[in-house]
Amino acid sequence: MTSAGLTQALLYLVLVLLFAAPCAWLMVRALTGRRVPTSFLERLIWRLTRIDPEREMGWVDYTKAILVFNALGFLAVYALQRFQHLLPLNPDGLPPVSPMSSFNTAVSFMTNTNWQGYGGEVTMSHLTQMAGLAVQNFLSAATALAVLVALARALKRRSAATIGNAWADLVRSTVHVLLPLSVVVALLLVSQGVVQNFHASAQVEPLRDGMAAQVVPMGPVASQIAIKQLGTNGGGYYNANSAHPIENPTPFSNLLELLAILVLPAACCLAYGRWVSDLRQGWALLAAMLVILVPLMLFCVAMEEHAPPAVAAPGVDAVASHDNPGGNMEGKEVRHGVAESAIWASATTAASNGSVNAMHDSFTPLGGLVPLFLIQMGEVVFGGVGCGLYGMLLFVVVAVFVAGLMVGRTPEYLGKKIEPFEMKVASLGILLPCVAILAGTALAVGVPEGHATLNNPGAHGFSELLYAYSSAGGNNGSAFAGLGADTPFHDLWLGVVMLIARFAPLIAALALAGSLAAKRIVSAGEGTLPTHTPLFVALLVAIVIIVGALTFLPALALGPIVEQLQMIAGGG
Repeated sequence: MTSAGLTQALLYLVLVLLFAAPCAWLMVRALTGRRVPTSFLERLIWRLTRIDPEREMGWVDYTKAILVFNALGFLAVYALQRFQHLLPLNPDGLPPVSPMSSFNTAVSFMTNTNWQGYGGEVTMSHLTQMAGLAVQNFLSAATALAVLVALARALKRRSAATIGNAWADLVRSTVHVLLPLSVVVALLLVSQGVVQNFHASAQVEPLRDGMAAQVVPMGPVASQIAIKQLGTNGGGYYNANSAHPIENPTPFSNLLELLAILVLPAACCLAYGRWVSDLRQGWALLAAMLVILVPLMLFCVAMEEHAPPAVAAPGVDAVASHDNPGGNMEGKEVRHGVAESAIWASATTAASNGSVNAMHDSFTPLGGLVPLFLIQMGEVVFGGVGCGLYGMLLFVVVAVFVAGLMVGRTPEYLGKKIEPFEMKVASLGILLPCVAILAGTALAVGVPEGHATLNNPGAHGFSELLYAYSSAGGNNGSAFAGLGADTPFHDLWLGVVMLIARFAPLIAALALAGSLAAKRIVSAGEGTLPTHTPLFVALLVAIVIIVGALTFLPALALGPIVEQLQMIAGGG
């Protein structure tokens, strides 16, 4: 890979870690009930709702509260879409969204997937975008943060029957963490030219005679883009997402949005170390994520910096990028270039973000394999805000269990014994999303309705289907494109996969929290494996990769791997 690509990737990761530290400090203060500048909003909410934030809940009640909260969010987003033609803030007079598309979108934004089978600027009114999708961006991210805090709290408690208050965790995550950070990012985006208004679409006069006037959609864009990135949501205001020149107009806005993708997932690791009173634990989990992400990101950049054989053939003029004249520029913005596009693709799929600034469908086969595999590893390599780390903690349970088998002792994590119940719920939380992805892909391949809207045959068409269901199962939301996904078949089954993949790990994490909170803390013995050492980091990384490889390698071999071999053999 080029030195420019290497420098950009490493500089980006350094900046993520630098900004993660103050965000972690904010999380610790906000989610441990300490006073912060927005505390008056929290007090107002308790006064209006008459909820007692100090009333503790067991894990079953906590789970019920989370599920009810998300069900209400689903109903609100669904209703806004179906009745938007009757509601205000619809200056372009957009009609109601179809029932199946509304179902898919409501599930998507409730589960933090933000899969978009629609073009935002021609489908959703300003009110639906702002009061439905943008609000749900906050609430879905707050849900995952609340579950993470409950699990961390359970690890710290001794023989407790409760894990906290779901309403308090949800409110504090939203009001004290996500809202203030989003205000800052939104203002910075507005300074770069991202629009924030409630106007109807603007008519722009052509620059030359004979050209048609251009219609430029307006709306409250900056506010939605801020939380779309910070909440690892990824759903764009426009169909082109962060490749759109109004949604992402400048190099600074590109860097800002890219940093926002990973900064809170990284901060969760650092905050977790403080929540469990052992900073080494947070750094160990962060190190494991970096050990997996860095090589894959650099590999993706390297693959995209090499033009496909057909483009590199004599006599073919390749489209140049500013940092790599010989790279694969198909489907990429010239203003972003090869390296920035590949870095974005790796970051957005490592997190459960899904925003894009280039078309992943146009990546080289092995370049496209990287974002696909990052999704399939369970989105635990940083993953979404909160959900990435509690997903990684499910892998930690498996890792300490395997380590216990190696030394012939009952495994322990932070002084809590890991027994059959913990292993079962962790395994279910890890494997059920994988089953949903593979089953959904198999169904789409096996019935005519599943592949009728594919635009590409053979291995690449299979990759498009596999990516779509992996994206839904990884709660990611990005797409290869090339697949007409807004059909009743895909709206239904992608929605089902999203539900399984979101709530199976979430419920598993809360069940694990309830079980661990009830256990007493035992002192570490000579046979206890320290979980903050390079040895444990290596074991954890190996288990994450092995689970992902054993589960998805056969499917990957049928898609991007065989496509790469065909490209080499055919010179295309």
